[in-house]
Parts: sequence; C-alpha cells; structure tokens
Amino acid sequence: MSASHSHELHSKLSLGGILVTLGIIFGDIGTSPLYVMKSIIGSYAINTDVVLGGISAIFWTLTLQTTIKYVLITLSADNHGEGGIFALYALVKRTKVKWLIVPAIIGGSALLADGIITPPISVASAVEGIRTYYPDINTVPIVIGILIFLFTIQQFGTKLVGKFFAPMMMIWFGMLGVLGALQIFQNVDVLKAINPYYAYRLLIVHPEGFYVLGFVFLCTTGAEALYSDMGHCGRKNIRVSWIFVKLALVLNYFGQGAYLIKHEGLTLQSINANNGNPFYLIMADWFQPYGIVIATMAAVIASQALISGSFTLINEAMRLNFWPKVQIKYPTDQKGQIYIPSINWLLLLGCIGIVLHFEESSNMEAAYGLAIVLCMIMTTILLTYFMIIKRVSLFIILPLILLYLVIEISFLIANLDKFPHGGYVTIVIASILIFVMSIWFMAKKISKNYTKIVKIDSYKKVLAELSVDLSIPKYATHLVYMTNANRVDEIEEKVMYSILQKRPKRADLYWFIHVNIMNEPYKKEYKVNEIIKDDIYRIDFNLGFREATKINLMFKEVIKDMVSKGEVDITSRYESLSKNNIIGDFKFVLSEKFLSNDSFMHWHEKLVMNTYFFIKKFSLSEEQAFGLDSSSVKIEKFPMVLHAPEKIELTRIG
Repeated sequence: MSASHSHELHSKLSLGGILVTLGIIFGDIGTSPLYVMKSIIGSYAINTDVVLGGISAIFWTLTLQTTIKYVLITLSADNHGEGGIFALYALVKRTKVKWLIVPAIIGGSALLADGIITPPISVASAVEGIRTYYPDINTVPIVIGILIFLFTIQQFGTKLVGKFFAPMMMIWFGMLGVLGALQIFQNVDVLKAINPYYAYRLLIVHPEGFYVLGFVFLCTTGAEALYSDMGHCGRKNIRVSWIFVKLALVLNYFGQGAYLIKHEGLTLQSINANNGNPFYLIMADWFQPYGIVIATMAAVIASQALISGSFTLINEAMRLNFWPKVQIKYPTDQKGQIYIPSINWLLLLGCIGIVLHFEESSNMEAAYGLAIVLCMIMTTILLTYFMIIKRVSLFIILPLILLYLVIEISFLIANLDKFPHGGYVTIVIASILIFVMSIWFMAKKISKNYTKIVKIDSYKKVLAELSVDLSIPKYATHLVYMTNANRVDEIEEKVMYSILQKRPKRADLYWFIHVNIMNEPYKKEYKVNEIIKDDIYRIDFNLGFREATKINLMFKEVIKDMVSKGEVDITSRYESLSKNNIIGDFKFVLSEKFLSNDSFMHWHEKLVMNTYFFIKKFSLSEEQAFGLDSSSVKIEKFPMVLHAPEKIELTRIG
C-alpha cells in the first residue's frame, strides 16, 4: 500500500469504515458495562448517593478521559495514520530528548500486562450470567475453553471472523442502549447524575468515595487500546462511531443506575442470589438467555482486539530495538494483520493463569486497571512533547496536561488500593516486560558503542585486488554482508576482518546491505551506491517500523531491477557457467557476537550483557530475523570486548 493510498484510507469517512471500527476498536471499552457498576456497588447495600455519584463519575470520565483526551486530542497524534504508545514515541523521538524512552517502555509494558487480564475479566463476566439458570455451575472450565478456542484461531487470521465482528458489535451496542433507555424511562430522575456535583460529593463526602474511583476507572480502560488500533480504521471513522458508542454506554450505565436506585437498601446478592450483576438484572427474564449469548460473543470480540493489539505492540517494539526478535507470520494479505506465535501462547498461558488464580470476575476487578493507568500517564507525558513539536501554545499545553495528570494520578492513587487484592499480578507482569525491554535496549546501545567503524576507502584497493587474486580459492560469486554502519562510506571493522583475515574470502562482487528502520510505520524504499564498478555495491533499505524485514525477497527485487537497467552483471564468472548464462551463487555472511573473556565490565554492564545473551538464546537467529535462506548463510562468531584490559607488561628472561 502506497503512502498516499494509506493516507487516503485513513482520512476517508465511510459507512463501511464506521462498521469495521465498531467491530475492531470498541470491544474493550464496549464490554465495560458488564462489570463496572457491579464492582462499584460490591457487596454493600445499595445507596442512592453512591449510585448517582458513581454514574456521574463514569459520565465525566468517559467525557474528559475518553472523548476529549483520546478521541479528540490523542488521535491527532498519528504517525502516518498509525497510533499507539510506540508510534507516538517514534514521533517524539525526533526531539532528541533521551529520557522519553522511559515513558515509552513503561507505557508499552503496562498495556501488554493489562492485555493479559482483559480477556479473562470480559469473558468471565459474560459467562457468569449462566448462573441465573445454573446457580452451582463452575464457570472456570467454560472461560478457559473459550480462551483456548480464541487463541487457537489466531493463527488463521481474523479476516473471516472480522466480517462477523461488525454486525455483532452493532447488535451489542444497540442492546446496551435499549436496555438502558427502558430503565431510564421508569426513573428519569437518574439523569440528574449528569451534574458533576454528584461525582464531587461521592469523592469528598463519602468515606470510601475516593477509592470508588479505582472501579470507576474501569469504564475507560479501553481508551488506550482504541488509540493503538487507530491504524486499522482511521481517525474520522473512530470519532464518528464513538458518538454512537458513547451514547449506548451512557444509556446503559444510567439504566443500571435507575434500576439500582429502585432497590435502595438491598444488596445485589439479595436481589438475585444466583447472578447479582446489575447488567443482567436490568434484562427482562425472557431476554436473559439471549443477553448472555450476545455478551459472551462481545467479550470474545473485545479480547480479540487486545490480542491483535499485543501483536502490533510487540512487532513495533522489535523494530524499535525494545524486544528480542521473534517469529512473525502473516496469516492473511490484509495490511497490518500479523500473528506472533510465541506471544500468542504466552498470552494464553497468562490468561489461563489469571482465571485459575482469581476464578471469579469480581476478584479480577480488584486486579484490573492498575497497570493501564500507568500507561495513560506515560501517554500524557509523550503527548506533551508531541504538542511542543506541533508548536501548540504553552497556555493551552500547561492547563491541559496538568488537568490530565491530576485526573490520572488520582486514578493511580485510587487504583493502588487494589495492589494487595490482585493488582500486584499486573504490576509484576509489567515489571518483567519493562526489565526485558530495558535490557534489550541498553544492550543494543552498549553493543553499538563498542562496534569499531572504519572507512571503506582504506580497503578499496585491497578488495579490488583480492577479487582477481587467483591464488586464493573463490568463496562465492556474490558475497553479501549485513552492516549497521549508517554512513555509505563506512563499514564495521569486523566485516573487513572477516573478508581479509578470517580465511580470505575472494568473490567477484561484494554487497553490503544496511537496513534503516524509519520513524514512520509504512515505507519500503531502497538506494544503491556503487563503491567500485562491478566489484563493491551498498544497498540501503529504508523500512517503516511496521514493515517486515524480508531481506532475501527484497534483495532479489533490487538485483532484478539493477539487471534490467544494465547496472550489474550477475552471471556466474566461472567460464563454463558464464557461457551458458548461469546466474552466480549468492552467499550471506552474518556475524554473531559473544562476550569476550577479555572484557572488563562494570557490574551494571555485566548484568545487562549477560542477561541480553541469555535472552538471545530464546530469540530468532539473525538469518531467520532477516528472512534469509539458511542454505546460503554462513554464521561467523566474533568476540565482543568491552573495556579491553590494560596492556600486560611481560619481562622476557630467556
């Protein structure tokens, strides 16, 4: 897809686009009514002030946090149509403010950690509706069964299932709105909760009021995922469809509130001992079986959006050097549709672990939200720098950012109350992810600092002579090296050492390939530099941070183009093969570093590098990561020396 076509797609508003948006983007935030009001009331007796205050807080959270911050402001921070915290980081990276890597890594890790708890809580909340009919049923095996099915179908892509998503979510949001409206008609008085005074009274007057914010926050947890999935549907489609989604959500929350106020003084369990969830209580008895089925399907769709989002996030993290290289598959020809097996099965294990640990959705509510609020604070920090880049007036930036920091830090403090009740689970997971990302990033930086770069000019003469030196057996017709040197006139010293000293490698043509990952998502460009005619060439690939690095295929395309233009002759130079126009062989040489025993390191470098090499054992090999054919690849090991020891003074005695 060309950049102009991509831009056209993202700036276009269409009915089809709006429907797809409903199916893909709003699953997470759209299934929040399943558990938000239930968690606010808890096991306490229903109190009108708490109900009105809770609904008022939900309404203003959806307005200030989701509508204004995410739908209006954050969606403007798109990176060529793509969203998400890493896409935002790629934009603000240009400011050269080095510490911005911190909020990017924390935010990305927190979002991934919360992705492990979203599928279990959504599916469990929906499935628990069955208890209305089968009070003693153990829902854990059903929830695990649905999750296993959901993660197993990922490898086939979501193209077919995607067509089913949009109409299903249309039914879901329609159901939310109608159910809520029916209850509001019976108690119109509940609409006074639109007045923010009720939210204020709950927070200030009610003894537990401030900590209720931790449960109110659950109504906006899908906002970050909404931003991450922007690339699939486009900004305009999200903004227009959000009007319908927000109306449906608000109607449902107010409807649940109207129902609860009618039952003041009772507990949810005393209203219905089998299923004390206000979401199901507002349904007519005859409709409940249908409601449970629709809710379960909506929960599965919500989970799907988060799984796809996790794949995208890890893919970006790899390209930005935050994550080890892992296998990526492309199950369909759809743009942006990827499948990462290792992440898929790790997420499934995490989800099953969450279900087995917490068992009930009410227990999961206690753990949910703590990590995502960290992600939102990190997005706010990065957004500040984005607005500075865009030269937005400080008179607008300061009050806006202060407002959101106050709101989000309040949510964070309220959510900290959840830490001992299960919040530690997502924080532990996020911490592990932060550790891996930080180690990988720092190790790459250390490695780059200790890579010696030399000028190609110094080696032109010897390479040209080596190419025609018949006393050295020919290694390959075409010898290809991957290089990290950014400048065209430079190359790593180890490459020259490999060609000239580590068994001299005579070839007819030497190729140096450099892959440059761009700050924009989709770009596929290349540039060819002729260093010595018919002897040395350098190819620079400029790839977007969401593009696949299929170097084998790309290199073939470049060669084909160069041959068609008469820029290079790739026919074999062996006389018998040349006569018959046989194409010469291509040999790739990749270097693999290992930590030299001669290295002298500080303790923190030792920790970083040893952990890096340990994690590297589980990641893809270099040839797999570059998409090379292993039959034509030679791996050479090179020692990596950090802080070489002082010269040893020896005395000769004989």
